[in-house]
Amino acid sequence: MSELTDAPSKNDLRAAALARRLALSEAERGAAATAVAARGLPFDLPDNAVVSGYAPIRGELDPKPLLQALAARGARLALPAVELQGRPLRFHAWQPGDAMVRSPLGIDEPRREAPELIPDILLVPLAAFDALGHRIGYGAGYYDCTLEALRATRPVVTVGLAFAVQQIAAVPAAAHDVALDYVLTERETLIFRSR
Repeated sequence: MSELTDAPSKNDLRAAALARRLALSEAERGAAATAVAARGLPFDLPDNAVVSGYAPIRGELDPKPLLQALAARGARLALPAVELQGRPLRFHAWQPGDAMVRSPLGIDEPRREAPELIPDILLVPLAAFDALGHRIGYGAGYYDCTLEALRATRPVVTVGLAFAVQQIAAVPAAAHDVALDYVLTERETLIFRSR
């Protein structure tokens, strides 16, 4: 057999990383979110920056503690809303405590009446990541499409949030895949962007 056929697929890598993530206890999840928030971003927060988080699903690392810490330092917060598959996400202003609506995909989103914002910093959920900053998402391509659209018009800093158990040896990245700038876990900050 060739090396290519022996290599695990993205689906296999995703499933294994998600199983490790789901095996974490609620106490481990909470401690990880607190640790990430306490450490904060590994770069200076620009004045009036718009930071987009996400509403955690399926055991994702909860970005709310980090978002609250960034808001206390002057960041404007936003959360994504899905328009259509294959289309970029839209980002609406959000503050902790704001009412949310459940999307057809079962994800809490900000109300569409909230002002639309364009993020400067994007906190990105993921299923798995590697030491080069490549990520595996959930397969629908929402963040890939969104990053391509945002970066066509302006610089955007991408910060993956994950548990350390989601790191894998290598993501089978295609030539068009763009690495994250940073990944924050409860154990460390990985920096992939040149300063």
